[in-house]
Amino acid sequence: MKHLFSILVAALCWGSAVAAETPGDPLSWLGRISSAAHKLNYTGSFTYQSGKSIETSRIAHLVDGNGAEYERLEALDGSPREVVRNQDEVQCFLPDQKLLIVDQSSARRSFPARLPQSPAALGEHYRIRKGEVVRIAGMESQQIILEPKDDMRFGHHFWADVASGLLLRARIVGEKGETVEQFTFTEVTIGAPFDKETVRPRFVRGSDWKVVNARGNEVRMEDTGWAFRHTIPGFRQVVSVLRPSRHGHGDAYHVVFSDGLAAISVFIEPLAAKNNTQSGMSTSGAFNIFRRTIGDKLITVLGEVPPQALMRIADGVEMRKR
Repeated sequence: MKHLFSILVAALCWGSAVAAETPGDPLSWLGRISSAAHKLNYTGSFTYQSGKSIETSRIAHLVDGNGAEYERLEALDGSPREVVRNQDEVQCFLPDQKLLIVDQSSARRSFPARLPQSPAALGEHYRIRKGEVVRIAGMESQQIILEPKDDMRFGHHFWADVASGLLLRARIVGEKGETVEQFTFTEVTIGAPFDKETVRPRFVRGSDWKVVNARGNEVRMEDTGWAFRHTIPGFRQVVSVLRPSRHGHGDAYHVVFSDGLAAISVFIEPLAAKNNTQSGMSTSGAFNIFRRTIGDKLITVLGEVPPQALMRIADGVEMRKR
């Protein structure tokens, strides 16, 4: 969907008025970006790039009069995939596999809602500054740069629509300045009317589909029998659940630590009878992954963070002394 020419002309004519209303300091910009992702209606298409891999998705996000959020995300490349969110419930449709996965919103933030609702604390661990103003998806956008103050997290670059604050591009920057991953709107309409049909699932679950409930059961970390001796400043526990093991033997413990931008997931699960998993560091797309074993348990730590952050968390995992 393309923007009407009149809207573009209006944006040019009213540029000085918009600039006067937009925040001047970069931290206020982060708050504006966070709010826009959750409170605005928008539809559009964006690309996701990690290494040589590029995928395109279509998104529709609506908010009703009570502030309830509804979202539909459809992959346009490869096998059909669709994610539909109704407030905190997430349904993932995989029609080729005749599979429906039901989960709840996780700690990992999806584009364009990449920022926490209260981003003020990010200033403790990132140097935040304004960058250039560039044109993205036909809109003037302000760049906000977050540079990590330590080697336990990556840098982040955000470009937001000057008029609305909606995030138009998000880039994670590695330790050598390389792009780890990037999301970019190629076209977007802001202020779409509330039409529930735009966020209804396109796929219909048949009687022969398998339904997997991946929500998990919340559990206190201290009740799991596991302890994490090594922490990373700024990262706090945001998820602690028990889920069925992938191998069907017992439960897997899943805990997530986040600083508001980056998230580190830890999975502790029984080793499979024929386990060929190699311990050590590996990479999958934008994710670094570190694995180790403790007795008959496999510890998997992953996240969009530098390897040393994963190793620090993994090396501190131990069975709680009774």
